[in-house]
Amino acid sequence: MNELSIEDLLEGIVKEDARYHVNGYHFVREGLDYTVKKLKSPRHVKGGELLEGIREYALAEFGPISRRVLAEWGINECADIGHIVFNLVHAGLLGKTEEDSIEDFESGYDFNEVAAARQRRGVAGRNSGICASRIRSDLQTGISRVGD
Repeated sequence: MNELSIEDLLEGIVKEDARYHVNGYHFVREGLDYTVKKLKSPRHVKGGELLEGIREYALAEFGPISRRVLAEWGINECADIGHIVFNLVHAGLLGKTEEDSIEDFESGYDFNEVAAARQRRGVAGRNSGICASRIRSDLQTGISRVGD
């Protein structure tokens, strides 16, 4: 039996919905892992909780360039995170409850305000980890323009 790898499944999602780069899907998945690890015990994460976890994860990883990195991957607002999550759900890569809805992601935070507040505080990110490695790799292959 020929089982598809996660990369194959993501490639199929990106072909079907080209708004988001495959790295955006990896990032959202990593943001979910980050969010779950912060919980006292593993459980289902609601949309608002995931948005907050992804905000923290993005700022920790990328600091002042968070907004730019996410924009390179097609993630410009919280609703984009919701679309990625539900694309992953429809592909069978994430689960959801009956209460979960795309609307859970529509009333999140303003990406520009989060980035501006972080910059005013002068807080930099770690710029390390899986996504940062992916950015460096993308820069070397010319896929991403994060260093412009």
